[in-house]
Amino acid sequence: MRIAIIGQKGIPARFGGVERHVEDLATNLAERGHEVYVYTRPNYTPADLASYKGVNLISIKSIGTKHLDAITHTFLACLDVVRRDVDVVHFHSIGPSSLIWLIKVLKPQTPVVATFHTQCYMHQKWGGFAKMYLKFGELVCCKLSDRAIVVSRTLKAYAEKQYRKAVHYIPNGVAVSPVTESDTLAQWELEPREYILVVSRLVKHKGVHYLIEAFKKIETDKKLVIVGDSAFTNSYVRQIHGLAVNDPRIIFTGNQTGAALQQLFSHAYLFVQPSESEGLSIALLEAMAYELAVLVSDIPENLEALSESGFTFKSKSIRDLRQMLSDLLPAGEKVDQSRRKNRQHVLENYNWKDITDNILKVYQEAAESQQSNKRKFKRLRIAGKMMTMFF
Repeated sequence: MRIAIIGQKGIPARFGGVERHVEDLATNLAERGHEVYVYTRPNYTPADLASYKGVNLISIKSIGTKHLDAITHTFLACLDVVRRDVDVVHFHSIGPSSLIWLIKVLKPQTPVVATFHTQCYMHQKWGGFAKMYLKFGELVCCKLSDRAIVVSRTLKAYAEKQYRKAVHYIPNGVAVSPVTESDTLAQWELEPREYILVVSRLVKHKGVHYLIEAFKKIETDKKLVIVGDSAFTNSYVRQIHGLAVNDPRIIFTGNQTGAALQQLFSHAYLFVQPSESEGLSIALLEAMAYELAVLVSDIPENLEALSESGFTFKSKSIRDLRQMLSDLLPAGEKVDQSRRKNRQHVLENYNWKDITDNILKVYQEAAESQQSNKRKFKRLRIAGKMMTMFF
């Protein structure tokens, strides 16, 4: 199949759960012999990078601001893809999915699949208008796509109740292994198993401020390592740096990729995810795949990902988080037992072989459904060709 993927910032992933998901999906599809096109933004992926692990990369410019980056890139990507001979167009995230109608008008015989990753409008970085538009994008994603995919059972229950349309549950996945090397830890003066790890975009709904406040009240020689950076959220980044300023145990590394991130995951004592809302967190799945014990807020999306040996605290409760950290930091045997079970849980339930198989089935279903509706779209196809003459 020839597959175009729209909505992500780009690949290879440097940060962002959607980008990590798209990278794994696209490269797995390419390994199976499919022709895959991924649209990228030059402020994320170098414009001169034309391919990655067998995946074709198409660099399209955008207006690189908080509110216009994704939507302008998606609009131009839609105009580009109508000229290409592809069998399916796959949108990612509800913001970009708001423009599915463009493909329906300009390329009506091409099936559209959309993946609903998270309810972005619940994230505190967005204002009122942006939240309304994202809610509109969610509606379009679920109602106008030929097939909609959700990454968590929580989202499946919500989407089917809200829009009265069946959606496919296909979770995020991971494919990682712990590494023995630890040389890059020296730059932060870290020792294996002597630090707590959080890996996240530094946005308010990820709850890093709760973790800092709780950690500061604990007497421990272990350090707190915060991996990630701003996502148009500089004021929040300044806020959490301010919270940590008088505690030398708290270390901010910025965004990390490649060997450095592998080593940070592989040698942590405990992974903490204090988020207020999620889709299905790839960082959490990765931590479990790296054989880490995990402590997460008790929101449904986090609980869904956990094995029976995961640890939880009440969401937004600094007191409960502090108590759990105090209990777990000296509890070596209890933590070690959790680590071993977590990796097996991820390998059994969130592996990319099964995920790729299931997404390909969705593509095939969408293509077969679209084939049966050829006559229905004949007039739209003619109108679409006329409209492309003006772009």
